[in-house]
Amino acid sequence: MKLANIPTAAIDWSHVPNLVQRGETGTAAERTQNIGDMRLRLVTYSSGYEADHWCDKGHVLHVIAGTIIIEYRDRTRVMLDAGTSWHAPDGASPAHRVVCEPGATVFIVD
Repeated sequence: MKLANIPTAAIDWSHVPNLVQRGETGTAAERTQNIGDMRLRLVTYSSGYEADHWCDKGHVLHVIAGTIIIEYRDRTRVMLDAGTSWHAPDGASPAHRVVCEPGATVFIVD
């Protein structure tokens, strides 16, 4: 990722609209800022959240609070607690999704 042609700025996430999306189970409350070709998201997953889709898009994420599981289509899993990060390139295989039992807040760049 090359961070070129973007403005220098601060984001007050409390002023960014919160879009709530349903998963297979639970919800993901997402605040999004698009900056050039980059998308920044602050996502709060409810307890019991399971994504309703598999994803092969690249991401960099950091768990701020709680715990999430990155589940791969082949059913292998990686648990991420608060303070840990995870990344995958575009076209990552196998595809992945988020599963969140206790609830979590995550910052995502994609």
